[in-house]
Amino acid sequence: MAKNYFYNLLLSLANLLFPILSFPYVSRILGPEGIGKVQFIYSFAMYFALVASLGIPIYGMKEIARRRNDPDARSAVFSELFIVNVITSVVLTIAYLLVIFFFPYFQADRNLFIAAGLLILLSFSYIEWLYTGMEEFRSIALRSVLFKLIGLVLMYTFIRDRNDFGIYLLIMIFSFMGNNLLSLFLSRSRVKLVLRDLKLRRHIVPLLMILSTTFATSMYTEMDTVLLGLLANNKTVGLYTAAVKLSKIIIPFVTSMGVVLIPRIAKYFAEENLEGVQETLNENFRFLAFFSVPIAMGLMLFAPEFIALFSGKEFLPATLSMQLLSFLPVVIGFGHLFLCLILIPAGKNKEMLFSVICGMVISVLLNFLLVPVWKEVGSSIANLSAETLVSVMYFYFIRKHFKFTYQWSLMGKALLSTILFIPVIWMARIYGTSLILTLILGIGGCAICYVATQLFLFRNYFVFSVLDFLKAKLMLKNKV
Repeated sequence: MAKNYFYNLLLSLANLLFPILSFPYVSRILGPEGIGKVQFIYSFAMYFALVASLGIPIYGMKEIARRRNDPDARSAVFSELFIVNVITSVVLTIAYLLVIFFFPYFQADRNLFIAAGLLILLSFSYIEWLYTGMEEFRSIALRSVLFKLIGLVLMYTFIRDRNDFGIYLLIMIFSFMGNNLLSLFLSRSRVKLVLRDLKLRRHIVPLLMILSTTFATSMYTEMDTVLLGLLANNKTVGLYTAAVKLSKIIIPFVTSMGVVLIPRIAKYFAEENLEGVQETLNENFRFLAFFSVPIAMGLMLFAPEFIALFSGKEFLPATLSMQLLSFLPVVIGFGHLFLCLILIPAGKNKEMLFSVICGMVISVLLNFLLVPVWKEVGSSIANLSAETLVSVMYFYFIRKHFKFTYQWSLMGKALLSTILFIPVIWMARIYGTSLILTLILGIGGCAICYVATQLFLFRNYFVFSVLDFLKAKLMLKNKV
């Protein structure tokens, strides 16, 4: 468990550091319009790739976890899902190319759209669900870090002026597909591709259910950028991208513990061990309450500084959008807990589908109503509203079927602990002689105040457990 969390944390840190190291450089060179053009093309292709996946990353992870100790059964289910994914990848690629060639809107950047089609054609190569189901987080983390580093080097080497947006797109495609293809190649030591006695039909019904859910979910996770591009312009997409990237940059860390706990909690549900489920939920809830609330408050209060530092002054109009989206770490963090640690392992697919359909409807409706008037701000409102509604619906259905308890008081204590952020940030802006110094003083001061308040005022058990863990590790290291 500890090793799995360490490697998943390493992956989360890589997902955090890569945008911090790459986006400030790229955004200043390409500007809002260049960033917006690339993000629109990439998101449009990824939307088709997402549908082509049929929800296999979620379904496959659970199926592999169930057969982890049976090599033959594991190979059989992997082969069945992999072949289904190859078929859907080809079908969705054809559909994508028909859209690209028959709609004049895509004519100006058709070559870039065609290049992005590789994301769909090779989407079957995304098999991280195999490694997650087998709890091989080390392999996932190391490969991801490797290709992120390669992508970072390529960006600093080849992106030089505002006409290099095509190169930026190709590097993004390479970073994503290179990782996938390597993981597919290495999978030969974990599973064998079986072509006989396959039972593809047994997966159709659950995959169609998850496909419906995936399609609905994509309307407010992927299509928000696409709708914004269609209803506004590339510059608006660029501003929105800056706000979204900075607001979501920390989400992999917020959900990192939940990802590690998925195989364990799936096992508990299979054994009908609800006490084990409750204990696992408590672990993740304490983690989320402690980290997500201060992160959200920090993102909101420091939005102008983060935008200026990581994107450049051209992107400052995105400040309000980022302040609205700063609540996403909390909303998505708890949505991930409700979905991946309860609804999916418990097989509540209908409830999950209904929830995301509600999110899809509110997202599309608000985008069409608000984007023509408020552009990226309207899209931000639609995004936050959809994610919030979905998480609330998840919780409603969980309360309907289960009697799990949650330590909601931890959320209130975390929120009260962030009140001190306001004077700390005010002082940092006064005494910070530069943007970086302001952020260092502000973030450092906020972190100290938050931990001290949680530790000495609220006597938070989670803080003590982390300190005890670190103390034990240091003592062990000294003995060695």
